[in-house]
Amino acid sequence: MSRDYLKKATLTSTSDASEVHELVKGILDDIQAGGDEKALEYAAKFDRYEGNVQLTPEEIEAAIAQVPEKLKADIRFAHDNVRRFAETQKSTLTDVEMEIEPGFVAGQKAIPVDAAGCYVPGGRYSHIASAIMTVTTAKVAGCHHITACSPPRPGVGVAPAIVYAAHICGADKILAMGGVQGVAAMTFGLFGLPKANILVGPGNQFVAEAKRILFGRVGIDMIAGPTDSLILADKTADAHIVATDLVSQAEHGYNSPVWLVTDDRALAEKVLDMVPGLIDDLPETNRENAFAAWRDYAEVIVCEDREDMAKCSDEYAPEHLTVQAEDLDWWLDTLTCYGSLFLGEETTVSYGDKASGTNHVLPTSGAAGYTGGLSVHKYMKIVTWQRSTRDASKRVAEATARISRLEGMEGHARAADVRLAKYFPGENFDLSANG
Repeated sequence: MSRDYLKKATLTSTSDASEVHELVKGILDDIQAGGDEKALEYAAKFDRYEGNVQLTPEEIEAAIAQVPEKLKADIRFAHDNVRRFAETQKSTLTDVEMEIEPGFVAGQKAIPVDAAGCYVPGGRYSHIASAIMTVTTAKVAGCHHITACSPPRPGVGVAPAIVYAAHICGADKILAMGGVQGVAAMTFGLFGLPKANILVGPGNQFVAEAKRILFGRVGIDMIAGPTDSLILADKTADAHIVATDLVSQAEHGYNSPVWLVTDDRALAEKVLDMVPGLIDDLPETNRENAFAAWRDYAEVIVCEDREDMAKCSDEYAPEHLTVQAEDLDWWLDTLTCYGSLFLGEETTVSYGDKASGTNHVLPTSGAAGYTGGLSVHKYMKIVTWQRSTRDASKRVAEATARISRLEGMEGHARAADVRLAKYFPGENFDLSANG
């Protein structure tokens, strides 16, 4: 099938990826060796903030007092939706057991990690919603300690609304530290914090690289690149809403790809005409980000039919996927690669980003082809166990001994042999590798 690109991206999300690995690794090594003092040095350099790193209860209350009541109500509304959705997700994880052989039982148990580190961006935009998304899911999972870490602003500290959101969602400690040094503080257990078992939350390229380097020492939600969004639209779609939704996601950053995939050329051309005006109408910083993202990363693709539209979308594996087309059930049943799906004009990525309940920490740069986004499950370890009577272990022991010898692992075989000899004295067993 042929696809017509009415607009083709000149760059990809990795085109301008800086060589930050060595810089980030150097900072992490410095902080690991130098501890609290070295982390504070980097905080003074990059955050340009010299206030309390770990917020006291009094400082938290003072920040909360600055948050307007209407905003507090909105944060509580969003928190309640995210919490209830996370609780429903958790209910899908159940402890189970089954009888392998009569008397030989194996099982599964879900155990939350002990300590979670939640990174909340606070640079260009104050990501209140990221505090809600990360802290709430960790709390519902049952993590025993949750640290929320957010970059402070010079002379101000962490944005009061972020402090309020992290506090009501269940953060045990709030750390006023950004970037690599904040990630390092949570990982290495600085400032009296427990060492994090998992790091979650979005961040810039330095935060993403720090998580990449630290992965293995700690768990992470995912390695995230620039946010991306794709809209599938047919002739029934409202061009103005499609264009507005594209621009709303392009404002994330200069390198945030947005894509329109449609089988209606007239709709595509209308959207192309509308987007520049919608971008021009944004505030300055948002306008600059959206303009660059649209110019360099956006694509508008015309496909032959809806089957090819769905195939095209799955190839892109977008972080956010919106469908504004007929027969929404068909799309729900057909699409397979996305971080989060928004079906119909009546919902939008912005809803999921802020308040509807699904999580906005999602796979980017095609990672939706192999993983989903942040959920309560990310904080859970699925472990297994087994128990057996002596009689029930007989067949398992025989098979284990023979398989082990065939593999050349004599020590494994003998661990089975000694049990057979103890539990079934006088009985002869053929435990050789050869039949």
